[in-house]
Amino acid sequence: MLNLVLFGPPGAGKGTQSQNIIEKFGLIHLSTGDLLRSEIANGTELGLEAKKLMDAGMLVPDEVVIGMISNKLDSNKDAKGFIFDGFPRTVAQAEALDSLLKSKDSQINGMVALEVAPEELLHRLLLRGKESGRPDDANEEVIAKRIREYNDKTAPVADFYKAQNKFTSINGIGSIEEIFGGICEVVEGY
Repeated sequence: MLNLVLFGPPGAGKGTQSQNIIEKFGLIHLSTGDLLRSEIANGTELGLEAKKLMDAGMLVPDEVVIGMISNKLDSNKDAKGFIFDGFPRTVAQAEALDSLLKSKDSQINGMVALEVAPEELLHRLLLRGKESGRPDDANEEVIAKRIREYNDKTAPVADFYKAQNKFTSINGIGSIEEIFGGICEVVEGY
């Protein structure tokens, strides 16, 4: 089983590249946002708990998210593997994910990080904001806050995987095809 963490700041191209990885390697996309919406829509116990917290303006605790990931893994036992997108966002989540996968005789094979300069991220997000109408991508102050949040809280997750020799950095600037070629070289090495 091949399990990858696709990593990078907002605007690095994770959405585009995860779709390419899914198509080429037959992995299942595991997005925590999609999982939350699905569990809520299906009225599961975890979904109802998450909705109650979200409606109160609170973050969904890691244990609930890990529970949802466990359900997704269990319901796809014959999968070739999973691509984790948007998770883990903290070292505590990475540790919890490692424990969960170990309990299922699996592991993260590697983290592929898309590296993009801050000024390019700003340019991409503002462009995406114009094209998609997403308000969080249309305001430079909001974008700067999201990138700071990523650098402060999420970037340390890379060190967690570096310590396990599972981290690879890819230049996230270039054509979609060039970037994907670099990702394929790394993934095929796993």
